[in-house]
Amino acid sequence: MNILLVGEYSRLHNSLKEGLIANSHNVTLVGNGDLFKQYPADIDLKPKISDHLLLRFIRKVVHYFTKFDLSDFEVVYRFKKALPNLKEFDVVQLINEDALNIHPRLQIKLLKKLFNQNKSVFLLCCGDDYISINHYLKDEQKYSILTPYLKDISLKNHYRYALKYTSKPYKKLHDFLYKHVKGVISTDLDYHITQKDRSEYLGLIPNPVNLDTIPFNDLNLDSKITIFHGVNKLSHIRKGNHYFNKALDFVQQKYSDKIKIKEVNSLPYSEYIESYNDAHIVLDAVYGFDQGYNALEAMAKGKVVLTGAEDIWLNYYHLEKDTIAINAEPDAQAIAIKLEWLVLNPEKILEISKNARAFIEREHDYRKIALKYLDVWQNKMQH
Repeated sequence: MNILLVGEYSRLHNSLKEGLIANSHNVTLVGNGDLFKQYPADIDLKPKISDHLLLRFIRKVVHYFTKFDLSDFEVVYRFKKALPNLKEFDVVQLINEDALNIHPRLQIKLLKKLFNQNKSVFLLCCGDDYISINHYLKDEQKYSILTPYLKDISLKNHYRYALKYTSKPYKKLHDFLYKHVKGVISTDLDYHITQKDRSEYLGLIPNPVNLDTIPFNDLNLDSKITIFHGVNKLSHIRKGNHYFNKALDFVQQKYSDKIKIKEVNSLPYSEYIESYNDAHIVLDAVYGFDQGYNALEAMAKGKVVLTGAEDIWLNYYHLEKDTIAINAEPDAQAIAIKLEWLVLNPEKILEISKNARAFIEREHDYRKIALKYLDVWQNKMQH
């Protein structure tokens, strides 16, 4: 099949592309790099307006007074230029409701053209969107990425990118997409929860991880245990990084002779994926029931990851607690206790490391996951 993947936020589409190609399919990926992360794409939509000092200043001024981003027009230009080559694909899949990351009014016009020249369109639920954000706003879960905002509405500005999905323009984009796509696929249990009762929902397909590019190396415990903490300045509140910081303060004071802490901030993907090679433990995120992409790749490397590993995840995959990943709750003391347990029981680090790699090989291998996508797409296209 000829497959078009639109958008990239976590390397999900790149890994899926590699899995599809490994299964002898043709794939084109359209994306904008996702800001500092700089994910690769076959057709690059990344606006260059901010590369020029004067244009960057004009862009900021226009946005301040009109709330409209001039870079959106550059994306429109680049997409329109690519449109003649984006036709007659068997499958088109959007990474998210905001796959092009431009104003909904402009996005709808472009997507109409794209949909009109292709057969079957599918939509991923793997990040913020109209359904998930409205679900989290009900505050019916144990916790979610919106928990900090629900507890303190003064954080509203930190959540503007998530809350935009509740606005009228994004609701219109949502309605347009759900009218035209053949179905919606979630990529982990956090999003499955928000979609499971909807008629458009086609089910959960776990995130694909390219194990061929992520080597597993046995951990060396001859020296200090290295704890890695990667911070994204745009999402540090919704990931609960402050809980990790408090927990790290505790273990650093108590076990400075046994541990080393390494922290990095907002690195491009190619640098980030290498930055924790020497780590034993990786601190990922707090407000999740399942693992996101960074956690899965760290687990593939054999790191012990503190991340979303709630009971719903344990039950779904039939796992025992604290054997594959460590659940990180929004509780600094609870996180510190888990870290202390690992520091005092280094044999558990080695055990979990091997288990984590085996789990990714079993449940997230990119070739196997690509086949699951193909099955879902083909099944829906035949009905």
